[in-house]
Amino acid sequence: MASDPSSKEEIVVQGIAASQGIAYGQIFVYLQSEVEIPSYQVDPDKRLDEISRFDKALLVTRQQIAKIQDEVEKSLGKNEALIFDAHLLVLEDQALISETIREFETTGKNIETCFDMVSKKYIAAFAEIDDEYLRERAGDIKDVAQRVLQNLLGQARSTLSRLVERRIVVANDLSPSDSAGIDKGSGLAIVTDSGSKTSHAVIVARSMQVPAVVGVRDLTKRVKTGDWALVDGYDGIVILNPSEQTLFRYGKIQSKKKSFEVLLLEANRQSSVTKDGVEVTLMANIERVEEVSLVKEFYAQGVGLFRTEYLFLNSARIPSEQEQFLAYKAVVEGIAPNPVIIRTLDLGGDKPMASDPGLFPKEDNPFMGYRAIRFCLDNQNLFKDQLRAILMASKLGKVRLMYPMISGAEELARANAILEECKVELRERGQAFDEAMEVGAMIEIPSAAATIDILEKQCDFFSVGTNDLIQYMLAIDRGNDRIAHLYEPAHPAVLRTLKRIVDDAHALDVPVSVCGEMAGDPVYAPLLLGLGVDALSMSPPAIPAVKFLVRAMKMSAAKALAKEVLEMTVAKDIYAKCQHFNRLHLPTE
Repeated sequence: MASDPSSKEEIVVQGIAASQGIAYGQIFVYLQSEVEIPSYQVDPDKRLDEISRFDKALLVTRQQIAKIQDEVEKSLGKNEALIFDAHLLVLEDQALISETIREFETTGKNIETCFDMVSKKYIAAFAEIDDEYLRERAGDIKDVAQRVLQNLLGQARSTLSRLVERRIVVANDLSPSDSAGIDKGSGLAIVTDSGSKTSHAVIVARSMQVPAVVGVRDLTKRVKTGDWALVDGYDGIVILNPSEQTLFRYGKIQSKKKSFEVLLLEANRQSSVTKDGVEVTLMANIERVEEVSLVKEFYAQGVGLFRTEYLFLNSARIPSEQEQFLAYKAVVEGIAPNPVIIRTLDLGGDKPMASDPGLFPKEDNPFMGYRAIRFCLDNQNLFKDQLRAILMASKLGKVRLMYPMISGAEELARANAILEECKVELRERGQAFDEAMEVGAMIEIPSAAATIDILEKQCDFFSVGTNDLIQYMLAIDRGNDRIAHLYEPAHPAVLRTLKRIVDDAHALDVPVSVCGEMAGDPVYAPLLLGLGVDALSMSPPAIPAVKFLVRAMKMSAAKALAKEVLEMTVAKDIYAKCQHFNRLHLPTE
């Protein structure tokens, strides 16, 4: 065994909690270097051979990824294996392949150089997207590109599958292929210098039920293979050389956490009703058809937000009306008889389509730019394809349609007018749909929050997108590291605005849900319910913790909490008050 860790100084390093759990063991430092690309001119008479070499590398890469996908499905399950669908789509992306060949034909440079240049352009484009989940897709392209380049150069790829002892894997970052290569019996935990809670390495870690901490800057430079560490995936902490006292303390914490998780899962099988008999609707946010299984697994009462842009962002071309219909059909039928709220495209600005980036001009401030409903109203053929597809799916279950980023009544009226045109077209086709399908608006722009009474005349429900509403209200770019700490859900202005939205909507007998991150946070969920929100929609795995609190509290207590914090003036004090409420309703030892 390595040297006694207690003989060294204990060091605590803070990162971002990504996958729950606690692990203790020795570190394995994994450094995956990038491929070094030679650059040279290809003889004109060998250019056909060069393109043939490229085609062969794509084929071999496709076979490698398909094999990994098959192995992951056998060891972790079908849903986890779906991660690699995105990788296979990269290899089918005609824009990426055609642009590489055009670059080769123009410059005459070897195909590795051309593919490296083109793929890096795509990686950079995705890396600039503000949406955390979509930004992580740059990792998919990078992982596939490295595989293609290694196959072109005849290089073997180093993997983590050779781990023979149980280790904590510490890396700068891990690709999906890297993380999928970790044997379930060998990976104690995953820690990365970079990455986020939505990275595929984290998704795989959760599937393997191993702790993960990301964003631990430069840890790979501070440790070496064989060092001892404790990983706390609950609080995002890595403790190097933990003392005996620390190990004892964490042993008690781990036992308590496991007991609590059993309580959460047990409560999640029960109805979502408060102690004083108030039923609370808890729904799921999804973006892929495959996530229907998660909605059922976590007993969600429907889908409160289906982000349809995923269908466009992960496609080599714009999906047709029929292709969209089949995706919506699968979700609606899978969730029936519970409702599904389908949000129309929130594309543009910070979320351009890889299949047609020319649709979106580069903007200095994409959050306030050409996106969402603004883009759709300008591209009516594309918008109508989606609206018709949603309408056709509405006959198969309880479907509601929702527009994103509505700023005022004029936009809402224009969107509804196009929707009516689509209904006429479907009637002319003899195509059935739900004539009474409800239409709603997301409230995520302050101008919409201030005009609920005007918007109500044209829609049936509202759903608050707190992520953008907070950003716009506080003039904070969440992607800017310098000011991200100012992004404060507990700001009095945010809470007063939420209260006004609910009160104005309820005065008109219109329901209000919240589908932003606040809804799935056990600290804020009781406050939102106390403010009068009718339903909460969140990531499926977040439901058990929120449902536990719902069942443990009285709605009268949540209303008292809301009344109290609305009179408070300091965000950190409001957050502390909400934390206190949370702790009061959690089980004690």
